Amino acid sequence: MAVKFTLIKEVGKARVGFIETAHGIINTPAFMPVGTLATVKAMTPDAISSTGAEVVLSNTYHLMLRPSEDRVERLGGLHKFMKWQKPILTDSGGFQVMSLASLRKVTEEGVMFQHI
Repeated sequence: MAVKFTLIKEVGKARVGFIETAHGIINTPAFMPVGTLATVKAMTPDAISSTGAEVVLSNTYHLMLRPSEDRVERLGGLHKFMKWQKPILTDSGGFQVMSLASLRKVTEEGVMFQHI
């Protein structure tokens, strides 16, 4: 399913709408808790849902380090791993390209990080 945004109302630069995803609808503007490592600290998925959150944000770079792409895949994918069946937004991890400049090498093929 393609992600689709539907605009309900616009006033100046403010917009109200909703995003349709394969895992559910996200009303916008949205409250989006951050689960950097596939978990929102000190909260269960039910507790997160009870806040009204319709989406959780995770960080691709950190997920690749721990628990790792292989482990997440082996355990059934990110939704199953997180026990969160609603939408998940994963960022690109691109911020770390700049913030961890001393640990990275940029080539035409991409970015490689060196971790101690």
